[in-house]
Amino acid sequence: MTEPRTLLTIGDFARAAGLTPKALRLYDDLGLLPPAEVDPSSGYRRYDPSQLERARLVATLRLLGMPLARIQQVLDHSPAAAAREVETFWCQVEADTATRRGIVTTLVHQLRNEAHIMTTSTDTLRTEFGVSHRQGGRERQQDALVATPELVAVADGFGDRDDVAAAALAAFATGGLDGAIREIAPEVSTALPDQPSFGTTLTAVRIEGSAARITHIGDARVWLVRDREFRQVTHDHTVVAALLETGQLTADEARSHQHRNLLNRALTPGVVADECVVDLRAGDRLVLTTDGVHSFVDDLGPLLTSTAGPQDVADAVATAVALAGEPDNHTVVVVDLS
Repeated sequence: MTEPRTLLTIGDFARAAGLTPKALRLYDDLGLLPPAEVDPSSGYRRYDPSQLERARLVATLRLLGMPLARIQQVLDHSPAAAAREVETFWCQVEADTATRRGIVTTLVHQLRNEAHIMTTSTDTLRTEFGVSHRQGGRERQQDALVATPELVAVADGFGDRDDVAAAALAAFATGGLDGAIREIAPEVSTALPDQPSFGTTLTAVRIEGSAARITHIGDARVWLVRDREFRQVTHDHTVVAALLETGQLTADEARSHQHRNLLNRALTPGVVADECVVDLRAGDRLVLTTDGVHSFVDDLGPLLTSTAGPQDVADAVATAVALAGEPDNHTVVVVDLS
């Protein structure tokens, strides 16, 4: 007698696969991952545990930026043929990237030749700070921060060292980015090629007169609040974020992807930081968050644009992270300018 199959609800299957129900519904609609059973009356989808491997493969191929139609081709092949198809796709990606690199070089040269010297007021703005710095669900605290009138910065360490983020920020404060790299580079060891056993992100804002000079590496964020509106100033240096910005992943896929925190830039020798200058006005608010904040609170807007003081805002953000389960270290620095 055949044992009845034990099927998983879409919610349980999503958690096991590292996806979301919304992503699974998308994959069903596209024919990539139809459920094992659909209740004829309620429409509820149920999945067989044997489908988990296919679900994870779809998610990984999406992480590579493979179009959905091509993913279907991979799924239809034998494992050996699928491997060849993935390799062929990636060869094309590398060729396309090399071509675009030449276009970028030309464009940057043109723009720099056309650039005008930016004039910024030397008036010094007064700063008021609010800070929350919590360990969350981690066994160790690997976040670090600096909050002074001249420098506001956060760093998010990873791996088997707890002090690397704080050491990097201390060195950055006195020696800039080169100093921070020199501080930690001799200590960086590798368990596998190109796989550091520890490291850190670094996102820093130097406040000079009425300008914010931003240096950014990793997936912490700088937000600017002005006239009750807010925007993210930095771009996350993660594989998933890059695909989201190009429309190759949906926001829901990005939010739930098992590799959503996979960095493509960290503080290492030779790293290229994002650097920009933002003009500031009295009444502006700058907010820095590590990924333990924005990865788990979907809508920070109402919190960051609140008329409450900076410490109250920082505390409110920390409370929202706690309500979301606070699985990670989380740091928020709120700077009100006047």
